[in-house]
Amino acid sequence: MTALPALAQNKVLKFVSWQKDERGTGDWWGSVIKEFEATHPGVKIEWTKVERGAFADTMTTLFAGGQPPDIVHLASFEFQKFAANGWLEPLDPYIKSAKLDLKGWAGQDTCTWNKQNVCVMMLYFGYFMAYNEELLKKEGLEVPKNYAEFLTAARKLTKDINGDGIVDQFGTGHETRGGGGQYMSEMMNYTLDAGARWTDENGKVTINTPQMIEGLTRWKTIVKENLTPRDLAAGEVRQLFADGKIALKMDGPWLWPIIQKGKARDQIKLTTVPFNPPVGGSSNVLGIASEISPENKKLAWDFIAIATSDKFQSSYATLGASPPPDPRADTTGASKETPHFDLLVKATKAAADAKVDRIPKGLELQFNEFAKMVMEESQRMIIQDLDPKVVAATMQKKAETLQQQ
Repeated sequence: MTALPALAQNKVLKFVSWQKDERGTGDWWGSVIKEFEATHPGVKIEWTKVERGAFADTMTTLFAGGQPPDIVHLASFEFQKFAANGWLEPLDPYIKSAKLDLKGWAGQDTCTWNKQNVCVMMLYFGYFMAYNEELLKKEGLEVPKNYAEFLTAARKLTKDINGDGIVDQFGTGHETRGGGGQYMSEMMNYTLDAGARWTDENGKVTINTPQMIEGLTRWKTIVKENLTPRDLAAGEVRQLFADGKIALKMDGPWLWPIIQKGKARDQIKLTTVPFNPPVGGSSNVLGIASEISPENKKLAWDFIAIATSDKFQSSYATLGASPPPDPRADTTGASKETPHFDLLVKATKAAADAKVDRIPKGLELQFNEFAKMVMEESQRMIIQDLDPKVVAATMQKKAETLQQQ
């Protein structure tokens, strides 16, 4: 083998991630690093874990201090601020040179900033519906196929089992306590099916519409009638479902491992959501820091090229038990190991085809403030019993104000 140039000897590339210890996903990242180091003798990846809660602040500090990681791993709702600061390298020249085909790559639209790709999407998910077959059978109910059937079932399945006057079995389950982003995702089950979007494809706010009013009305009905437990975090709601206290639950791939450890696991089946399109969303992205040396940029791209290769996208399906964004990935291995894998693929495709994302176009930089506002106005609607028409008009005005800041 030809000796490498002196510069490449013992070179270290920095990679900071919150997923290092995650079962499955962390193992997959480890395999990408192993492949990179094997194909780049003399170059090592320094892989550092930072907790998710502190991640954005830590990364901002690193970039602002001129010490960015070479390989940039970010959540898909936070990369926009880094791109706006000019901290992310435009990737189109690399994509073109490598002939990386991103056609059909789930969620890749989200990675566009100023009409350029500044990252590559690493995970995009779609929701499925899990249901407790035994609870439905007891009430003589079929699995709901649309909102009207879902509402009827949820009402019938919400009851006081032991006669103490307190509801202890719920028709469905949503997080109603926690961050705005999760609250908004829960609501979107209903707003999307009603045909509503927060903004249009050009980023114009489209909240004050008959469709959004209908979506807000549905959400108000579900929460106001106590068809979901109130004031619980996402983890608590998932656990209640896994233990047989909730009948119908719409969620992403992460619900499955929780079901497996629940008391009701043998009663639970999975199917497509009764709404169209399903909630979906981008999760995390890979990019390159713009203020590093050209040589490090090339090496960082080589890392991304391995992670986005059909081979490693296929192994992601098996190790991560989630559909990879690459439409060419071979997921037959994953289908054998995860019985419902084809359902996950179908849900992801349906959400991606409908261009669903939790991050509205035109509000990327204000996402956290926007999501908080949506949550606060929705909670006010329920607590004060406000007309959804009034709420939609208020949200429209506040979103437009945020957008102009």
